[in-house]
This record gives sequence, structure tokens and C-alpha cells, in this order.
Amino acid sequence: MRYDLIVKGGTVVTPSDSYKADIGIRNRKIAVIGELEKAEGEVVDAKGMHVVPGGIDVHTHFDMPFMGATTADDFATGSLSAVCGGTTSIVDFAIQTRGKSLMHGLEDWHKRAQGKSLVDYGFHMIIVDLPENRVKEMDEVVREGSPTFKLFMAYPGIFMSDDATIFRAMMRTRENGGTICMHAENGGVIEVLVKKALAEGKIDPKYHALTRPMTAEAEATGRAIALAEMAGVPLYIVHLSAGDAMEKVRDARARGLPVYAETCPQYLYLNYDDYERPDFEGAKFVMSPPLRPKGNEDRLWNGLRQNWLQVVSTDHCSFCMKDGVGGKPGKVLGKKDFSKIPNGAPGVETRLPLLWDAVQAGKLTENRFVEITAASPAKIMGLYPKKGLIAPGADADLVVIDSKKKHTISAKTHHANVDYNPYEGRVVRCSIKEVMVRGRRVVKDYKPLATPPHGSFVKRDARSN
Repeated sequence: MRYDLIVKGGTVVTPSDSYKADIGIRNRKIAVIGELEKAEGEVVDAKGMHVVPGGIDVHTHFDMPFMGATTADDFATGSLSAVCGGTTSIVDFAIQTRGKSLMHGLEDWHKRAQGKSLVDYGFHMIIVDLPENRVKEMDEVVREGSPTFKLFMAYPGIFMSDDATIFRAMMRTRENGGTICMHAENGGVIEVLVKKALAEGKIDPKYHALTRPMTAEAEATGRAIALAEMAGVPLYIVHLSAGDAMEKVRDARARGLPVYAETCPQYLYLNYDDYERPDFEGAKFVMSPPLRPKGNEDRLWNGLRQNWLQVVSTDHCSFCMKDGVGGKPGKVLGKKDFSKIPNGAPGVETRLPLLWDAVQAGKLTENRFVEITAASPAKIMGLYPKKGLIAPGADADLVVIDSKKKHTISAKTHHANVDYNPYEGRVVRCSIKEVMVRGRRVVKDYKPLATPPHGSFVKRDARSN
């Protein structure tokens, strides 16, 4: 029997099991899993290594204008960074322009991504303007294959929606099968705290964190859950950073509510102390929600083990420290005012290596690693069983991880179009050996192969009502 590609001799890891097997790939799909001693085809040697499903990052921001800057990574450099780190599918955020239709925003992001991506991609729709006469536009977005909508409880005057708008959107998802993804921070309270800090001459990056307390995230998370419960719909909390907010999710799930939440590697590996770095270095870590006090990360690790948190995404939102895209300034915009520092940091390339290092450290099992990086995001976001698993018929999105070779994370070697790395100098006990996107070898030994962009838009399934 002949195959287009054979991944041979590796340990296949699923959410429930780990076993040695060969994987035969034909027509970009996984054709067979088993012993393929006599099979013919190009061979990827995975002996002594682990083979996991391609990572799915359901929270990225490529080619996004925000706070006077534009993210350093577009779909070309962002997808290159993603795939070199073992992520083979992403779900990015299309943004509605205030006063214009949701489809106008979605079409804009299709144009931004078309013909540039090395990985498969989908879109969430960020809603910023939803009067009653525009609510039905959500149905068209769902039918088009983008059944998730992001709303903000933060960023007044930019993205923030009031409770009535949020509830209106939630009620519509009950009809059309969509799901609301929520940025849960109390934006009104934060705005008051920011103005107070600036009036007192507190301008340094650390005040970004000090004006966004964990309680503001916990309150908004609880309120979002209450609104979803009243509407009778599922809810997905994005980039949860605070243990207090996680407790709200845990309690809701204990009551049987369909509430899901993701956290991000930055909240697991970094903490408030990074804001205290001298010479404006703390600006590298300005993101929302902010990094939390040391010790909070232990609560999140426990939440991942207990399934109180279901997904680890990145919120990859890369702004250069100095000059960025088109010569526009980056985080230096906030040199004299922390509230003007573009919020965000890179991370799509380091997510899998950091989390596999946690496997090596005993913080996660290899099976839980697969669950939080591939299987659960695929299931929650309507990509399963096309993506997120190793099984016959699934897309041949595969990553071979070498646990015997260490890798040092650095801006000097990463593939993102950004001038720093928040994990600079950190050594992880693994390396990305091979990456396949729908059966095509795209990365070998952490280096991209000369393959043209062949990532395509993937329509995602709405939940059944």
C-alpha cells in the first residue's frame, strides 16, 4: 500500500491514551494508524518522539489596528510563527467597523488573510455596534461558517458593550446556534482607576496592572455568566488571568452551566514582577487582562488539571517595542502614559513548547496537553472531528515533538515579526521536530520548509440547538 506520507515509529498521543504506531497519510487526510512495515511512501522518522495533533490556537490577532498601532504580525508572518511552534490552525478576530455591517468586517478579514496563511484559519466576529435592527446580521455570520462572536466588557469608547447589548447578542445566539466569547473585565471601574492614577502622576507600565485588579475581572466574569444563564446559552470566557475569575467559572460548571474558559501561557509563566523591570521594559508585558501577582499561576495550573479551564490559547497580539508596521510607533506610544501602551504580546510560537515543558516538569500529563491545545478547542469552536485529533478521516495536521532536545526561546530565533519575546532566554525541554498541515511538511527541525501559503478558511459548525 502506498501513502503520500508515513509518520513512522512515534508515540501517538490522544486525550485518553498514548501508544506507539505509524500514521499513513493520503490525500491530506489520516488514512490509517497502525504498523506499516511494508507500506511505501515518503517517511517522517518519529522514532523516540511524540506525535500530537496540530495545535489549535483559537485566540490570535493578526493584522489588527489598535490603540494607534498595528500588530507587527499579519497573516503571513503570524502563521509562519504559529506553524514553527506546532500550531496548524488558528481562529482570528475580525472586527466590525462601528456603523457598518458585521459582514463588512468579516469580508475585510477574509481579504487580509487570503493567500497569506501557512495554517488553516477561521474567524470570530468582534461586535462593537449592535442596535436592535442589526441583530439579525449575526445569523448571516453564523451561516457563513464563523459562529462565534466576541464582546467586550472593557475598553470604553472602543469595544465595550453594555449589558443590554451583550444580552441582546446572547439571546440571538440562542436562535442561530452561535456562541459568545467574552472579554470579562469591568471597564467602567478600570477607567476610573486609570484616570485617578494618571492624575497622581503614575505613568509607568506597572500601573496598567495596578489599575486592573483581579476583582474587576472576577466581577465581570460572574456578571457574564449570569447574563448567559438568563439567556439560556453557552459562554466562553477568553484569556482568563485571575484565579478569582476562575472560581466563578468553576462554580458555574459545578451547577451544570455550559461555561468554558481559556487561559494563556503568559498567565502561567509570567507575573506582576515583570512590570517592575527598569527602563520601560515592563511595557513588553502590557496586555489585558494584565499579569497577576506571583502565586496566582499556581491556581491556574490547578484549574487546568481539574478542567475548570478547558483551553490554553495565546491572545497573540504582537506590537513592537519601537517602530512597528509601516514605521508606526509601537509600545513607545505609552512612554509617558501607561494607558497609551498598545495592549498585547506575541505568543503563538511558544505555546506548545512551553506547555510540553510543563509535561516534562510533571505539571500536566501528555494527554491533558493534547486536550487543552487541540481537542477541546476543536470541540468547543466547531472544528471537531476535522481538526483536533489523530484518527482516520481527520485532517493530517500533525506535530512531532522531540523531548530529548532542548530549545532556548529568543527573539533572535523566533519567526514572529516583532522585536522582543516575553520569554527571552527561557529554556524548554523539547523542540519542534516536524510539523504537517493537512499532510504537507511545513517545518523540519524548527525551520520552515519552502512551501507556498496553502492555509485555507475553515467553516466551523454552529452548535446544535
